[in-house]
Amino acid sequence: MIDRTKLFTINHVPGYKMKALGYVKGSIVQTKHIGKDVGATFKTLFGGEIKGYSDMMREARAIATERMLKDADALEADAVVGFRLQTSSVMGKAAEIIAYGTAVKLIGEDV
Repeated sequence: MIDRTKLFTINHVPGYKMKALGYVKGSIVQTKHIGKDVGATFKTLFGGEIKGYSDMMREARAIATERMLKDADALEADAVVGFRLQTSSVMGKAAEIIAYGTAVKLIGEDV
C-alpha cells in the first residue's frame, strides 16, 4: 500500500521521472448523530469550534483518503500527485468528502 509520504499536492515527485497511471479517487458521505447535532445548535449561540463536526470532518477526510490510496494500489502506483480534497453538501446536515489525484509509477531518479 502507498504510504502517506508518497501523497503529493504538487504535480510531480521531486527527484523522479513519472509515468501517469490514471485518475484515482475515494469518497464518503458523512452525517452527524442527532445528539451531537443538538449540541452543535447550542454552540452556535455562544460561538467557538463545534468539536463534533470538526471530528466528523477529520474522520471523513481520512476515510476518503484511504479509499483513494486503495484505488491507487489497484493500479500498482508508487505515489499519488495532484492530491486534492473537496467537500460539498449533499443534503441538509450531510457532506460528501472526495479525495482525488493522479496515480503514478516512479521511473528512477531524475537527473
